[in-house]
Amino acid sequence: MAIATGQEFLGKTIEVIFDRPLGSIHPKYDDMIYPVNYGYVPGTKAGDGDEIDVYYLTGDKPLEKVTAKCIGYVRRLDDNDDKLIATAGELYTVEEIEKKLEFQEKWFKHEIILESKRKD
Repeated sequence: MAIATGQEFLGKTIEVIFDRPLGSIHPKYDDMIYPVNYGYVPGTKAGDGDEIDVYYLTGDKPLEKVTAKCIGYVRRLDDNDDKLIATAGELYTVEEIEKKLEFQEKWFKHEIILESKRKD
């Protein structure tokens, strides 16, 4: 199976299964609580050997699975796998996304690539 990258998912509808729903505690770091639903696209393979991960920015309740739109991705420059950014269709600015993902991405050198820029 080929390694999945964020670029190939931009603008596409994806199925996401959440293994770390909003409010859950990180399995290795008990002081990290997920402020967004975090999961993966089944049947894919990311650079780390697991399925490609997804941050889902819509809503304020823990979810098990969802159909969503990939609006962008986090490219980690010091790691080998991209993290998809998905919503129910809303668009966000890079700054808004940085704030939502800071809980985890602050530990990595990264860039956020968006399908399109939100017009304010």
